Amino acid sequence: MREFERKRLLERIEREGATVGAAIPDSIIVQGEEIELQSFVFEIKRRDTIPPGERERVEQAKTNLRRERLQRKQRIENGEVSYEEGQTLADAVIGIDRALNALEQLGPADLEAEQRAQQTADQKRWMKFLRKALGHEDADSGTGRAGRSL
Repeated sequence: MREFERKRLLERIEREGATVGAAIPDSIIVQGEEIELQSFVFEIKRRDTIPPGERERVEQAKTNLRRERLQRKQRIENGEVSYEEGQTLADAVIGIDRALNALEQLGPADLEAEQRAQQTADQKRWMKFLRKALGHEDADSGTGRAGRSL
C-alpha cells in the first residue's frame, strides 16, 4: 500500500460523521470469536435501556469492540496490508464505530434522563394535588377559590 493510500484510509476512519449511512456488520470476528454483531446491537437497542442483568455483557462487548477497532486500525497504520485489504479493514472499523455509537447511546445518561423526567412528573403531580387540596386551582380554569366570586 502506498503512503497516500494509507493516509486516506486513516483519514476516512477518523472523519467526523464517517458512520453516517454506514451499516453495522452482520457478523464480525472479535478476539477469534464470531459475533452476530447486527442482531446483538438491535436486540439491545430494542429495549431502550440496558437491563441490569445485561449491563455487564454489553460493557464487555463494547470493550472487545474497541480493542478490535484499535487492532484493525493499527494494521492499516503499519501498512502491513494491501490497499484492498485496508479498504475492507476501514469498512469494518466504521461498522464497529456505528455499533459502538448505538450501544453508547444506551448508557447511564439514558437512565439519568429517565429518572429526571420521572422526578419532574412526580413534582408536577404533587404541585397539582397541593393546589387542588388548598383550593388554589388556576384562576383561568374557573375552578377553585381564585375563580369564584364571593
